[in-house]
Amino acid sequence: MAIQKLTIQDFLQLAAQYPVFDVRSPGEYSHAHIPGANSLPLFSDEERKVVGTAYKQQSKQNAIKIGLDYYGVKMRSMVEEVEQLVRQRNKQSNNAEPNTVLVHCWRGGMRSAGVAWLLDLYGFKVYTLVGGYKAYRKWVLAQFEKEYHFNIIGGYTGSGKTLVLQQLQEQQLHTINLEALAHHKGSAFGGLGETAPPKQEMFENLLAEQLAVVSNKLTAGHGSANNGHLSSVIYIEDESQRIGNLQIPMPLWYTMRKSLVFFLDVPFEERLDYITAEYGGFEKEKLVNAIIRIQKRLGGLETKTAINFLLEDNHKACFRILLTYYDKVYQKALENRENLHQLLNKIPCSGVDTTNNTQKLLECSTETT
Repeated sequence: MAIQKLTIQDFLQLAAQYPVFDVRSPGEYSHAHIPGANSLPLFSDEERKVVGTAYKQQSKQNAIKIGLDYYGVKMRSMVEEVEQLVRQRNKQSNNAEPNTVLVHCWRGGMRSAGVAWLLDLYGFKVYTLVGGYKAYRKWVLAQFEKEYHFNIIGGYTGSGKTLVLQQLQEQQLHTINLEALAHHKGSAFGGLGETAPPKQEMFENLLAEQLAVVSNKLTAGHGSANNGHLSSVIYIEDESQRIGNLQIPMPLWYTMRKSLVFFLDVPFEERLDYITAEYGGFEKEKLVNAIIRIQKRLGGLETKTAINFLLEDNHKACFRILLTYYDKVYQKALENRENLHQLLNKIPCSGVDTTNNTQKLLECSTETT
């Protein structure tokens, strides 16, 4: 069988059906990779360094010989690893070509060519990616330059915006959950209860994948009816440009800032009750550390008072100070939008009632868009 080379668009289309093997080093893979790809390193991080040094300081031929020394002893184990994963994958799907695999390295050069040759020799149908992971990264960045029809779910901290977004997703409407991708809820307390966040590059890869999936559904006309509302938009939660230590890519951020905002206007006391219930159960030490992270902006006196309330087990009084602070921060960010009067749609809400607030948002969204 002949090894076939694919452009990034065709490669990603097949990646939805067949297993992808990333033959870069473990360090390259752990930094960031194509979502869903399997790590099948041709070289360890140290071996890659040795081969690269030989290539630069000696010759291509010497580098290849050193690489073959490393590669030769791994051939059988690599074939068996691919064979096992493909077998497991085939049990879960009905692929027309069950022995098909996709392989890529950094630039679509010798590493992917070497592994592709081996797998092809063994009997797999092999596709490689022209330009490798580098081509994929160009595709990722291009997704953020596109125009999207976003409906922004806005509201002060504690308005239950994420709950509304999740319910929209359950109703088969198109959503992007930035906080879920970032493993962070946005504020200084946003990392509590979350798993370790991805690195910036991996966050971008995951986000680009989500945008492409939703865009493809919209292009195919897979909008979902909801009380007469046909989804032709993507719902996304209002965020600052930074989520924890991660940043929303600037082109996408600009698109969000120009989009309609549907502001869930929930009373302060209702939001305070919600925040107290959500965060009050975390360890005091973690809560104190989160408060200290914003002490320069919160102010020395307010920081001290909030911490003292917390130490006295008066969580509600502590969170009242913090919520007041975050309301001011959000209001300032909201008002920094250009043409805010044309974008802002306030939705009066009596409390953090997800079902009711979701319905109100959909009704307002239908009327406005």
